Amino acid sequence: MLTSSPASHSKKSFRDAGSRIFQQESNAQPGIISLLAARTPTAVRELPLEKVVPNPSQPRMTWHEETLQELAASIKEHGVLQPILVRPSGDQYEIIAGERRWRSSKIAGKETIPAIVERFDDATALEIALIENLQREDLSPLDEAVIYKKMTDELGYSIRQLAGKLGKDKGYVENRLRLASAPDDVREMVAKRYDTLSAAYELMKLEDKRRRRSLAKQILAGQLTLIRLHDRVERILNPQARNAKAEPAIPPLRDDALITATRKLNEALAELSRAVGDDGKLTIPESDRQNLAKFLTISRARLDNLVARLRSGRA
Repeated sequence: MLTSSPASHSKKSFRDAGSRIFQQESNAQPGIISLLAARTPTAVRELPLEKVVPNPSQPRMTWHEETLQELAASIKEHGVLQPILVRPSGDQYEIIAGERRWRSSKIAGKETIPAIVERFDDATALEIALIENLQREDLSPLDEAVIYKKMTDELGYSIRQLAGKLGKDKGYVENRLRLASAPDDVREMVAKRYDTLSAAYELMKLEDKRRRRSLAKQILAGQLTLIRLHDRVERILNPQARNAKAEPAIPPLRDDALITATRKLNEALAELSRAVGDDGKLTIPESDRQNLAKFLTISRARLDNLVARLRSGRA
């Protein structure tokens, strides 16, 4: 069990070491190690990689192999330009910030890594690790959600405080916290495709696991747009409302020419539907299917234009 240092010491360490790490995180220069050593001669040490261990409370769950390999290539050529931040843990050192650099150093075949060794209590160590991870450009929505949950559950932040600290909208933080508690199938969907985040919030409205999984598969396969998903979810949640709105009454037309034209249009559409087949198993040739699809697309555009003209009174 790691020993906790006095509160005043941990706060001082957080200000000194934390500011050094984060202020220079986005602008690491080749001379940063010597610069840090000049300021604090005993702060930067070369630690054996085998003595450095990951933080068991590491908030980040996903690591992109491609970016790790890219960093490893850079480390092979230039070395680790920025020390990692660790704290003593028995005869080892636990990473607080810099696990990505540590992982890439192992890939690069390095034996040691530059590190700043500080004594932090658990709460301060966790806060630094969380903030450091939030600054990553490749942070996944799921990792971000887990970090927000840790900051509220383990560090005692309110949603309003967290939003203010991160410069985020309160609703944004609330949505990420919802994602942290999402069912496994929804989280798996987001892990596979980050662009399904909006769809995830729709799926979280459903308690039926079977239906939720089915819709998630369709989303991942690109078979379901967000608008159609919203409609599906609403129909599942409100089946009676769906029946009530099924077929709105259409007022009768009075002009004979319009009556004849609309009747012919309905008959043509019905005949076309029968020719294509209601069961979805198309038996018509591929070339005809493509031509028919183009024709219907053009026809739909004409109908949309006609609807717009009628509504604006210009028809």
